[in-house]
Amino acid sequence: MIMGIQKPAWLEALYTQKFFVGCSVHETAKKNEKNICCLDCCTSICPHCLSSHRFHRLVQVRRYVYHDVVRLEDLEKLIDCSNVQAYTINSAKVIFIKKRPQNRQFKGSGNYCTSCDRSLQEPYIHCSLGCKVEFVLKHWKDLSPYLRSCKSLQLSPDFLMPPDTGDDEMLHSTIVDADDPMSSSCSGSSGSDNMSIGCTEVVRKKRSSVFYVCARSAGKVSDEDMATSMSRRKGIPHRSPMC
Repeated sequence: MIMGIQKPAWLEALYTQKFFVGCSVHETAKKNEKNICCLDCCTSICPHCLSSHRFHRLVQVRRYVYHDVVRLEDLEKLIDCSNVQAYTINSAKVIFIKKRPQNRQFKGSGNYCTSCDRSLQEPYIHCSLGCKVEFVLKHWKDLSPYLRSCKSLQLSPDFLMPPDTGDDEMLHSTIVDADDPMSSSCSGSSGSDNMSIGCTEVVRKKRSSVFYVCARSAGKVSDEDMATSMSRRKGIPHRSPMC
């Protein structure tokens, strides 16, 4: 990358790459929209491509009023974003990537974008990152003082990974065993002092499209306990004989 009037490759990728279109590599997968920009490969990828880019610098691209935006917190690690107006979506501040031209016949009082004449709040003078880059290159011909060194950049914790549709549902089981091993279904052994009963209690809990199965085995039940339990059942009431 040549510093100066040329833009860094990752910044050019944010401008030119198409986001929120289907990924050609994962055409049959669900949620295959390309909403991530790999800054090292300078390309847009979908969540299913992350395994090939897990050690690269990644930025999530979001959608706001039909335009691409990136979290201000992420971009500030790469470039100086001062004087660029930020907007809040889902409790996160974001800024627009590309300029959004707005034709105005008459300008009133107030702040306007230096590139696209969009009305802004004070003290901002750029409505997008693209407008600031264009303004800096036009007046100072050098973008290098605004660039920041960033060797590691990962996706935000709130990024939701889609389920792996290529495989069947992953089932993780945690089994708490009793003193003696038991089968997964209820079984009894006749002719023995004790009757072993192994009952599996399955609880399925969906979390992030992964099912966790918890199995719990019951302990041994003696014949005496079984008899006591059976005697508690309701039956035909027996009355004492009348004298």
